[in-house]
Amino acid sequence: MKTNYSKKAMASFLALAAVLPVSAMALDTSAATDLNIRSGPANNYTVLGVIPGGEAATLDGCVEDGTWCQVTYDGVRGWSYAPYLTVTAEEEAYVVTERPATVEVSTVTYEDTGETVKDERAGGTAGAVIGSLAAYAAGGPVGGIIAGGILGGAAGSAAVEPTTETVTYIESNPVDTVYLDGEVAVGAGVPQDVTLYEVPSQSEYRYVNINGQTVLVNPENNAIIRVMR
Repeated sequence: MKTNYSKKAMASFLALAAVLPVSAMALDTSAATDLNIRSGPANNYTVLGVIPGGEAATLDGCVEDGTWCQVTYDGVRGWSYAPYLTVTAEEEAYVVTERPATVEVSTVTYEDTGETVKDERAGGTAGAVIGSLAAYAAGGPVGGIIAGGILGGAAGSAAVEPTTETVTYIESNPVDTVYLDGEVAVGAGVPQDVTLYEVPSQSEYRYVNINGQTVLVNPENNAIIRVMR
């Protein structure tokens, strides 16, 4: 009798699992580039960690408008920008925001309890959002190139390693933060009207602070080529 009960219980469990919607389950996801994990679903929340480009994480769901998703990587749980996350369907990798209808993602809500720390953005002009970062538009199936970091290579601006002189100069010459919608990532485009600052030790690059993080920019195409963490 005990064995029969166990078999029936297992059968019932499997039947229940079979009818659960996909949206009720966590999904495997990968980062298309080194991607921030923030304490809340916006670019002014504290950075808790980073998902390295090509690395796998768990996607628990996304906010209603689909722009930010709750993820877990290496024990860190927080929020990452959806246009840089991918999911797999029919052996193809798709950017979360361009996934096929067969891949359902849970809608999750976020309640700011005051326990997470935002930056000091004020309501005045100095802290206002003045534009948007142009995310690299991968779209559709991106296949195996995800593992190689689609953003830097596809944008023609692979991440660079700043010299010690560059790091020292930037640290000694901080600039005001510019607030832009989107997330800082290698390959993202900075609006042309954002002021970029010269780096004497590496004159081919410029730097600027976006959403609280200093980035190196290629002035020829205004693409981010390094996020200095």
